[in-house]
Amino acid sequence: MEGATKLTQSNAILRYIARKHNMCGETEEEIQRVDMLENHILDFRLGFAELCYSPDFEKLKPGYLKELPRRLRELSWFLGSRPWFAGEKLTFVDFVAYDVLDQHRMFVPNSPELSGSLSRFLERFEALEKISAYLHSGRCMRTPIFWRTARWCNTKE
Repeated sequence: MEGATKLTQSNAILRYIARKHNMCGETEEEIQRVDMLENHILDFRLGFAELCYSPDFEKLKPGYLKELPRRLRELSWFLGSRPWFAGEKLTFVDFVAYDVLDQHRMFVPNSPELSGSLSRFLERFEALEKISAYLHSGRCMRTPIFWRTARWCNTKE
């Protein structure tokens, strides 16, 4: 809630804040990259959540892990040599991408696909002044990621 603005739904709130701070991309190419990545990451996140909440988690996990390297390579390719996913400037999709990549770094800590450009992206993001301060504060809570009905990362560690 901010003045007359009352929003629910996390993506609507995220986009509102991003527009307010000019973090949706500036050029047409950046805006297109933001739009593509936002939807790609949403699909990625949904697939991961479906796995983690499935009663067949252990049965489905090997198939997910088999497909995961390809999905991470796609993100690495999309990032390329850019510092941020849309280009030279941080946008709101970098926050969403960080969240999903960080979760997968917890899920598969030794994934070679999370090295290289994706690792540098994670390091750059975590080095941002306010992000770094938050990550090193007592307020930072990395787990649980999911509700208690999930089969993975459903408790505070």
